Amino acid sequence: MSTQAEQPEPTLQPEPDTKDWTWTLERPCPECGYDAATVQPAAVPALVRDAMSRFPDALRREGATLRPAPRVWSPLEYGCHVRDVCRLFTRRLHLMLDEDDPLFDNWDQDATALADRYAEQDPLLVAAECEDAAHEAADAFGAVADGQWRRTGRRSDGASFTVESFARYFLHDLYHHVHDLDRP
Repeated sequence: MSTQAEQPEPTLQPEPDTKDWTWTLERPCPECGYDAATVQPAAVPALVRDAMSRFPDALRREGATLRPAPRVWSPLEYGCHVRDVCRLFTRRLHLMLDEDDPLFDNWDQDATALADRYAEQDPLLVAAECEDAAHEAADAFGAVADGQWRRTGRRSDGASFTVESFARYFLHDLYHHVHDLDRP
């Protein structure tokens, strides 16, 4: 009988995503096929709801907490991420509409995943939160008036967006993670 408690193996974390994905505003993403140039502002709310509709089903399936590979997020972890992305983009959209050229606070998605323990959250609760966050984001983009699509906002890394380019950038994040759900 061992006197030392067995230590679980540390969970391998996915490689931090340090890419600047703003290039997806200029050309289609070869991984997921998303093409920002095809998105019209009026379509944004429906496209947000379409992309996010895949996550609740994935989170309700058996195995939603399992990673397909040690360094690839599980459907649960992707669900937590897109829920948080919807919330973040909704907040930033409101800043863009309410303030002149706001500078967004930094957000480290990898640090958030660890701090909020994405892998340990309840998949059914996250499914409901994904639905709520998607509807809130879709409604916020649906309320943008014609004259507001040119308003601006900036990230601390120097990336600058109009509300229109911000919406297209946001949609890539959602559709790319739908693609991630389909990977073996």
